Amino acid sequence: MEKIPVSGEVGGAGGAYSYTALKRLDQLWSTICSTVLVAASQEPKKFVTSAPGSRNVYDLRDKSIETFDVLVCGGTLGIFLAAALSLKGHRVAIVERNLLKGREQEWNISRKELLELVDVGILTEDDIDQVTAAKFNPNRCGFQGKGEIWVEDILNLGVLPAKLIEIMKKRFISLGGVIFEGCSVSGICLYDDVAILELAEEKILSSRLIIDAMGNFSPLVKQIRLGRKPDGVCLVVGACLRGFMENVTSDIIYSSSSVKKVGDTKAHYFWEAFPAGSGQADRTTYMFTYVEPQPGCPKLEELLDDYWDLMPAYQGVALDDLDILRVIYGIFPTYRDSPLPAAFNRILQFGDASGIQSPVSFGGFGSLTRHLGRVSTGIDEAINGNFLDSDSLSLLNPYMPNLSASWLFQRAMSAKKEDDVSENFINELLYINFQCMQRLGDPVLRPFLQDVIQFGPLVKTLGLVMLTKPLIIPSIFRKIGVPVLLDWFGHFSMLGVYTFLSIFVDPLIRPWINAFPAKTKYEMRRYLEAWKYGAGLDYKQQ
Repeated sequence: MEKIPVSGEVGGAGGAYSYTALKRLDQLWSTICSTVLVAASQEPKKFVTSAPGSRNVYDLRDKSIETFDVLVCGGTLGIFLAAALSLKGHRVAIVERNLLKGREQEWNISRKELLELVDVGILTEDDIDQVTAAKFNPNRCGFQGKGEIWVEDILNLGVLPAKLIEIMKKRFISLGGVIFEGCSVSGICLYDDVAILELAEEKILSSRLIIDAMGNFSPLVKQIRLGRKPDGVCLVVGACLRGFMENVTSDIIYSSSSVKKVGDTKAHYFWEAFPAGSGQADRTTYMFTYVEPQPGCPKLEELLDDYWDLMPAYQGVALDDLDILRVIYGIFPTYRDSPLPAAFNRILQFGDASGIQSPVSFGGFGSLTRHLGRVSTGIDEAINGNFLDSDSLSLLNPYMPNLSASWLFQRAMSAKKEDDVSENFINELLYINFQCMQRLGDPVLRPFLQDVIQFGPLVKTLGLVMLTKPLIIPSIFRKIGVPVLLDWFGHFSMLGVYTFLSIFVDPLIRPWINAFPAKTKYEMRRYLEAWKYGAGLDYKQQ
């Protein structure tokens, strides 16, 4: 790793490649694992404070404070929302502690998801062609000794973040947007009529609304959650390597082994692999695992050791035949009480900071594309109507039962030291589920592969699993536990309720919305969106 060039390192998940950065992240991970419930005297330093009354215009001018409609803290994903809001006529600024540029390592996504950005109006189809460095099909899902399932057009594009972010920067600036690069946010002070953002560089900005797009480790999120450790974490390591002779297909999820012992605990490793756009023989492989953070969890460096031991057999190559272009690693925490409602007036979490991503995915770009239109439209209405209190803003990050139901899959894919099931159980469970979804066809399989859980397909899949493999049910109870299953059943039931509301009640209410007062109209639209997105009905087949 010390020989790998790190001049392209940037902020954000997967943006650092150096050994020093790996050690730093492992130290953070060790801290998370050792964290206990925070006592009141040990609460995280307050990043957000509130002051009564208003901040009058004279004081703002006296301190030469620049004023905006929206301030977006964190630019890597925040620039997409910033551009969408600028397009709607708002004066928007981005505050980014590093240079605002995308990482070298590609984002893997489907064209269908990218077209969501075209629908919002911040990207064109020509832009998509420019930033797409690799296209590949078919895409494999496989499980050791069980079989393989092949699909088309799922995560089959390699998009260049550096080029995409550069296009978005130019578009954002052309819309009147302002970017403060190399600026760290030191705190936020809230008044009745404005939010004041203080920068470490002794610059002060004011805004009607602040968007927290600083990711999973946002200091604002840390304050809201009182430093509580995540309920689950996805640990990811990998590398972009040159020297693959057969390099035209991808792996969406592949399990090449059963549960193995890692240090003082156990882990089940999964893989993803994608052709890279930097050359015909270049390929990126990721190894990831799901864990509950606790003392004894494997470190990223330990996972990397296993990665180099296991990857050659998984890909059918010899390490001596490969050149290392980049090493990749990251930790992706998730919480059961997500998405995160607004805890303060005039502040809203977005992207990874909001917890809107699925607990089984790593990286929030695909989630961002799905929700960008909904969130940007809702923010526009909130600003225009001055509905910037925490209750109104929380409607933009509502409870979504399909997201909460995904927790069962995360738990099922996590290995535990004390598991009372066979070491090959995870492979058996996943393969039978994927096999059943394949038998039911694309309307069931494709949404699931893009982290969209829907009631009808889920009922069909569970029913077919119970019919074809009934003996696996007792093992599921032993593996997951009755309390977790009961909790999941509550979310599953709400998924059915939201589906009913969106399909049958929404058409009855929608024609009458414009007759309501402005605040009620805003709230009703958010409820309709919550039903639709919470049931996964925003997903349309290609």
